[in-house]
Amino acid sequence: MLNFGIKDFIDILLVAILLYYCYMIMKRSRSANIFYGVLLFVSCWIVVSKVLEMKLLGSIMDQMVNVGAIALIILFQEEIRHFFYTIGTHEKVRVLIDFFRRDNKKSEKGDVRNDRSIVMPLVMACLNMSKNKVGALIVLQNDLPLDDIKHTGDIINAKIGQRLVENIFFKNSPLHDGAMIISGHRIAAAACILPVSNDLDIPKHFGLRHRAARGISKDTDALAIVVSEETGNITAAYNNKFRARLTAEELELILTKGKF
Repeated sequence: MLNFGIKDFIDILLVAILLYYCYMIMKRSRSANIFYGVLLFVSCWIVVSKVLEMKLLGSIMDQMVNVGAIALIILFQEEIRHFFYTIGTHEKVRVLIDFFRRDNKKSEKGDVRNDRSIVMPLVMACLNMSKNKVGALIVLQNDLPLDDIKHTGDIINAKIGQRLVENIFFKNSPLHDGAMIISGHRIAAAACILPVSNDLDIPKHFGLRHRAARGISKDTDALAIVVSEETGNITAAYNNKFRARLTAEELELILTKGKF
């Protein structure tokens, strides 16, 4: 303790912050009990190997720790991916990345802001489907590419139009069951399969489309729009958050101004 300095204090503080952040991620993903078990095992390993210096048991636990590190990566791959995604999409990090990027054009992205020729057909299509209670799931690509998602459905590569969007999600259409991906100001694909979120804080009345919208908004920076087949309500999902019961004006504001 006589050699305890400011560097040691910062070291302990950073470890505590890291553990707390890991705990919050595990808690949201229903892995808190596994996290407690890992902490307990690591604590026992430190006591046995470093404090009591029990060589036989310590060597056994050392081997378990080496193998366990790989097992934890496999077990918590979704949480680890979300952790690094959160770091990579942080506002300050994105500013730094954009600064060093040579090509900062958005021609291949799904950014529809300030382009009413794209926004209004989407808004009107969602409004009509809401009135007729036609279920729909539309995903607008942003900075992160969605090529792996596109290839799970049928490639369309068509100009965005109100009638085309409504026809794709028509109940008897073969493409209605799945997500539409909008990329580069065009309808890139339809009937795509999205990752489904299992978060417990999702309202019970939300169905599979809403969970898929939450899942894609959690894994990427895309904006997802859901039209409920049961209620006709319009919901948007972005950055792992929902905005429900949107009016046409609110949806237009989200698409044009990005105010979620």
